[in-house]
Amino acid sequence: MTKADIVSRISEKLGIEKGDVQATVESFMEEVKSSLENGDNVYLRGFGSFIIKKRAEKTGRNISKNTTIKIPAHNIPAFKPAKVFVEGVKSNVRVD
Repeated sequence: MTKADIVSRISEKLGIEKGDVQATVESFMEEVKSSLENGDNVYLRGFGSFIIKKRAEKTGRNISKNTTIKIPAHNIPAFKPAKVFVEGVKSNVRVD
């Protein structure tokens, strides 16, 4: 599912113009991104949390030059789904 698909479905469900829905969805994503960039996690009860994960410093390899490189500690964005979200997916999605 793409952002355009989400916008279309919300527009059809609520009877709101696609342009307004698109602006709302993009504003939401921008606010989440901005919050994470400022070091704040975003918690959406019943859906999940957009969090900042800290990665420790580690040693990696440059396989083309066969040398070791030091990868510094850094932060990455992550999504942690809520328990009800996980249970819903587990009970409704079949793996064939």
